[in-house]
Amino acid sequence: MWLLKTQQKNRMALVMNLLLLSFLVASVRTVPLRSFKIGENVTYDCIDIYKQSGLDHLLLKKHTIQMKPSVSRIELKSQIGNKKKEKDQCPDGTVPVLRNTKEFITNAQFFAKKYIHPLTTDSPGTHIAGVRSFNGPYRGVEALFDGYNLNVGKNQASYNHIYLGSGVNNEVDFISTGLMVDKSKLVWRRTYFVIWILEVSQVIPIVKPHDLTPGQPFWLHPAIHQDKNTGNWWITLVDGDTPNINTPNIDVGYWPKELFNFLNNGANMVGVRGMVQTSPSGSSPPMGNGKFPTGSAMSPKDRASSAIFSNIQVLNSNFEPSKIDSSHIENVVDSTNCYVLRTGKVPLFHRTYLGYFFNYGGLGGNSCGV
Repeated sequence: MWLLKTQQKNRMALVMNLLLLSFLVASVRTVPLRSFKIGENVTYDCIDIYKQSGLDHLLLKKHTIQMKPSVSRIELKSQIGNKKKEKDQCPDGTVPVLRNTKEFITNAQFFAKKYIHPLTTDSPGTHIAGVRSFNGPYRGVEALFDGYNLNVGKNQASYNHIYLGSGVNNEVDFISTGLMVDKSKLVWRRTYFVIWILEVSQVIPIVKPHDLTPGQPFWLHPAIHQDKNTGNWWITLVDGDTPNINTPNIDVGYWPKELFNFLNNGANMVGVRGMVQTSPSGSSPPMGNGKFPTGSAMSPKDRASSAIFSNIQVLNSNFEPSKIDSSHIENVVDSTNCYVLRTGKVPLFHRTYLGYFFNYGGLGGNSCGV
């Protein structure tokens, strides 16, 4: 979702340009081989995979596109057998990119400048409810979570995502992916699955809006992992427990290793969280599904009443997968007046194994602070 590199002040202009270039990877600069629409004013063009503008970055001039991860996730045959072919799929050798408008580019520039922040809870106007671990190095992170169509006002944003990062002193490499509701900066008033990477998938676009029914969850299970052979950081959409995804696991694309200074040997920290951006007036938007966690964490009904992150897993320094160790988890909630975090663990013998999970969210308002 985000490629954030927070550097010292004399390098900030370069950082802004890097983020914006990654975001505008959807800019069409060649004649598309095919186009399709997924909604009103939402058009995608299928362009040559080697013509995506992310490759224009100076650090990627000699980069060779990696077409698939060295090691893919194992998929159950029963999962694949019931899948339907996507009707909006680009031809071989092409990827779907969003057809930009002047308004979209202008809003993207504003977004890129406003949402630069390090791995900290001290970003003015930003509120967080989530968990993180500094017990690295980590080679990956993944989680299953739900997103909602929230009532987000002008100059506000609400999003939930998984992330990982490393840094030294004032320099940080930070990558993330998830869902975002931002009705003032982006053209379409919808929930977004947003990633800034080099794309290889013919099915999943880099920027994809979703029309959501108010009150109904949209499930997403993304996984970020470092490729053991190349060092690139891949993102995969995991299927099997996400009811709204009707395709097998999809390797969407990757962040090239050349873009980073501190992630070659893994990430020092991983985390999953809900996050909001307060408007200049001081009013904060809702987080999660806009409701506080209530009742018992062990009750399926109570767990379903608020937004949730579950099935949280990491890859350790040896690229071995494991459920996240709750003994090394730090809870982060910076505005308890407005947002609540409740953690729990469903045992392995339980019919629905969520592992370590947490409910979170709240209404926001004017008493959240800045």
